[in-house]
This record gives sequence, C-alpha cells and structure tokens, in this order.
Amino acid sequence: MAPLAPTTVLRRFWRSPWRDIAQFVLLIVVVVWLVTLSSARLGYNWQWYRIPRYFWTVRNGRPVVGELLQGLGYTLQLSAVSLVCALTLGLVVALLRLSSSFMGRALSRVYLEITRNTPLVVQIYLAYFVLGPVLGIGRFSSAVLALTLFEGSYMSEIFRAGITSLHRGQWEAAYSLGLSTLDSYRFVILPQAVRRLLPPLTSEVVSLIKNTSLVSLVSLADLSMQARVIAADTFLTFEVWFTVALIYLLIMVPLAITARWLERRYAIAT
Repeated sequence: MAPLAPTTVLRRFWRSPWRDIAQFVLLIVVVVWLVTLSSARLGYNWQWYRIPRYFWTVRNGRPVVGELLQGLGYTLQLSAVSLVCALTLGLVVALLRLSSSFMGRALSRVYLEITRNTPLVVQIYLAYFVLGPVLGIGRFSSAVLALTLFEGSYMSEIFRAGITSLHRGQWEAAYSLGLSTLDSYRFVILPQAVRRLLPPLTSEVVSLIKNTSLVSLVSLADLSMQARVIAADTFLTFEVWFTVALIYLLIMVPLAITARWLERRYAIAT
C-alpha cells in the first residue's frame, strides 16, 4: 500500500474531529499563557492548591464530594430532565404546525413567537415567581419548565425542518400502503428524518447545557451557583471561575465534536 501524500494527510486531518481537539488544546495553551503573563504583571497570588478540596475531600477517613462536583451533578441532572422534556415538547409542537388543524397551528405559532422573542432570563423569573406558585412546583421543576419551553421552541423548528425536507413521495408511498398519518410518521417519516435531525439537535443540547447556568439567578445549587458561593467565601475569584470554565469546556467540546462528526457523516451519506 502506497503511503499517502502529505497534502492528503493534512486534508484528512482538517476534516476529522482531531482538528477540533487540536484547536481546543491550542486554546487552552494560549489561555494559560495569557493568564500567566497577566498575573505576573498584576502581582496576583494564585492559590490553585485550594481548588481540589471543592471537588472532593476526606473526612473521618471517607471521601466526601465537594461543592463543585455537587453543582456539576445538579447541572447534569437538570440538563437531562430538561432535554427529555424539550425533545418531547418540540416534537409535539412540530407535528401541530404540520397538522391540518387550524387551532393546533395557531397555538403552536403563538407559543413559538412568545418563547423565541423573549429572553430566557425573563422566562426563568416568570416560571419561578409566577408559574411555580400557581402550579405548586418547586425550584427545580420551575427551572425545568423554563428550559423546556425555551429549548422546545428551537427543537420544534429543527423537527419541522427535518420532516419537511423529505420528499413528498415518502408520504405518498406511506399512504399507498394504507398507513394512517400517525403510522406514517412512526414507520416512514421520522426514521428517515432522524439522520438529518441529529447534528442540529446535538448542537442544541450544547446550548441547553450552557443555558442551565442561568438558573443560578433563582438560587438553584447548580455549578454556577456553587462557584459564586465559593468565590464569595474564599475570594478565589479567578481560580474558581477558570475551573468552572474548564469544566464546561470538557463537557461541551466532545458534544460539539460529535455534532460536527454527525453533520459530516450525513453530508457524505447524502
């Protein structure tokens, strides 16, 4: 087997997920260099040795989970529940927009216009201070409700775009087999649309996880809230927030790489 030409190797590397990993490593190196340079000029006394205790510590001979890991677990839990709810709501809204029901199309359109044209911060406050007491739900459920309504509107457009991108002949083939509209979606349309939906949905998951940082505004014990408390108590502002940024990067970069890989795979397949 003949060796590949250098240009071919570079081209494959540029199109592969390794390029994103290399960019991430380069970004970390540049950030560390800039931070080191600025701290030397400002005379800031870095105390990184105090950070590990907020991940875990040992008490009475037993490991205890620290505040940052507790906040990370809360963030991931909130993201997972909100993701399932947003996917369900997005699919329902997309089907309503594509239905023949005038009321369904009107309600879904009103929901989309209201949700997509108001800031998420406002929706979190409304869900917590207005809808929460009315519905009798707590802080966690209020945050899930706000994130679900906000992200569900964007996911509904992704579902709708994926469904409408299929050729009309798929519907005609389903109806010719005697399938109902529900069975056509279940067995013919949605299985084909999934391939086109995965890349943008993965990108929306990244957006959802980042948006969970806003729930700290209503004093939920997520990663951002734990970081604010630690920074206020210890004055380790830079160390804490750099650590939190690194945690978010370690979560987001693999998801972003997955989204890009799915996008390229779909493009090649088509």
